[in-house]
Amino acid sequence: MKKLIALVCVVSWAGFWAFGYLALSAENFSEGQVTLAALLAFAGMISGVFAYMWLVRAHPVDYRRVTQSA
Repeated sequence: MKKLIALVCVVSWAGFWAFGYLALSAENFSEGQVTLAALLAFAGMISGVFAYMWLVRAHPVDYRRVTQSA
């Protein structure tokens, strides 16, 4: 399940960046196409944030300093 959520996270952020770029750099696109790209970018951002937060909360990392015992 952890790998599936990680895959969803990566695909969501990739969609956010791809469609966000299309929405911001569109010159010859119609208004409907730009709106759709912006909505898909927003959906990618929201799902990417939720997937990342699920991973962080479900599998915390302990960053305690390791000490050598004598």
